[in-house]
Amino acid sequence: MYAYDMDTGIRPPGHVDGRSARAERTRQAVIDAHIALIRAGELKPTGAQIAARAGVSLRSLWGHFGDLEKLFEATGAELLRRQDDAYEPVDPSLPLSERIDAYCRQRAELLEFIAPFARSSEIRAPFSRELQHNRLRYFERAAFEAQVLFARELDGVGSEVRCQIESSIAISTTWPMWVSLRDVLRLPVPDAVEVMKRAVKALICEAMAARRPAAVS
Repeated sequence: MYAYDMDTGIRPPGHVDGRSARAERTRQAVIDAHIALIRAGELKPTGAQIAARAGVSLRSLWGHFGDLEKLFEATGAELLRRQDDAYEPVDPSLPLSERIDAYCRQRAELLEFIAPFARSSEIRAPFSRELQHNRLRYFERAAFEAQVLFARELDGVGSEVRCQIESSIAISTTWPMWVSLRDVLRLPVPDAVEVMKRAVKALICEAMAARRPAAVS
């Protein structure tokens, strides 16, 4: 039942529509169930599996999300939110070697967290615009973090070369590189981190060598 002011017909400030609250709880339950199933190894969960895990009807699931693309969008947003909650920026005032080490360890931790979701995405991404968009967002975020963390070393590098180096760092610290190290070469996490560190260090050294003289002095 809605609580309206009888004189104005307006809900009081802070009033939460009970129906809206239930709908939001259902949406969150579905998203949580989707994430839990993928984390448990079900890389391509069906709507029926997700609904059963969430404790809702299949009709209710599709009533809230409409189609898989909307569910992928909501799940991707929730995963990013959880990552943001756990994210602690590396101090950009640290010496370069310490920044590279901390950055690569942080990226490895993130990549291990998203591994089941990245594997799930690989199955469906060729047919999903939303999953393709999610992958691009991860790449852009990695590139932005590198821009901020290595701003001193990238300062004075020509725009074209700088863009290439930033993209190369992002590639070196995102899922395509990580899955090659972990699943193809079967490297343990510490060894994979060392390979990542070497790649990032080489790219930063290349950037520093490419700086204009005025930026070096």
